This record gives sequence, structure tokens and C-alpha cells, in this order.
Amino acid sequence: MINNTHYRIMAEYNEWMNTRLYSLCASLSDDELKKDRGAFFKSIYLTLNHITYGDLAFMSRFTGDPDVVPELNKELFSGFSALYENRKHLDVRIIDWSESLTESWLAEPLTYQSKVDGKFRTVPKWILVTQMFNHQTHHRGQITTLLSQIGLDVGSTDIPFMPQFQSNITV
Repeated sequence: MINNTHYRIMAEYNEWMNTRLYSLCASLSDDELKKDRGAFFKSIYLTLNHITYGDLAFMSRFTGDPDVVPELNKELFSGFSALYENRKHLDVRIIDWSESLTESWLAEPLTYQSKVDGKFRTVPKWILVTQMFNHQTHHRGQITTLLSQIGLDVGSTDIPFMPQFQSNITV
């Protein structure tokens, strides 16, 4: 089983990548953010919204906050600025929460009802925590592709490129 050190790094990676993506997206007009680009969630904005939806759904299941899992495919906030502000707070919350994870909590089963297909599933919590971080990474990859198609480069998305892994040593 994976421990909370792994999840802390994933939570920090999530925040690092979201900061970089949202900063780049802030340079786009509302029309550019919401333009249907043929992606699964159509636009950059709706894909960012979906990542936040996923995180809120998982955090609801893990912590009870929010009280109810949000509805799938609904705009969560009124526009990019509100989504960005809520994203910042959610990222800090996920980092703080990741520090509280214990091996015993991660091993416990969790039964939940999927908003995607309505089915109930029971799986160890560590599987769902892993899925939360995998879900974020997957959809951020879609956004980096959409940004690349309009000539914007977010730069390296690799974990070893995070600031805490950078060294001043040159060879």
C-alpha cells in the first residue's frame, strides 16, 4: 500500500500544476477559455471545472465536506475567476488533508455511489485516493494539449521538475 508521503507529494504536485495551468489560462479571454475545442468536456474552462468537480466529489466522500457530492457536469462557480479562487483553497485543503492520512485509514473500505453510472462500489480508500490524483493528472494532460494547440506551453509537467526537487548543483 502507498503511504501518506506519496500522497503528500501528489497533493503538492497537484497544487504546483494547477498554479501553472491557471496562471497560463488567466491570460486567455473568457471566450477562449469557454470555446468548444472538441475535447471530452469541450472547453478548457469546463475541463478545469471537471477536475474541481472530481476533487470535491472525492473530498466529500473522504471527509464529508462538502456535505453532498456535487452534480456531475454542472458549472460549479460563476466563471474562471471564481473557479481559480476556489481551486487555490481546495489545493491547500488537499495538501493539509494528505498529511493526516494513516495506513489504517487508507486500508479501510469505502462504499460510495458513483455519479457516473449510479452503481455502488466498495474499495479500499487508498484506491480512491490514488484515483483522485490520477484523475487530476489525466484531465490536466487534456488541458495542456488544448493549450498547446493554441500556442501556449505550460512547460514540463514532470514531478522531478517541481521546485523542491531542483538543485543548484551543475555538472
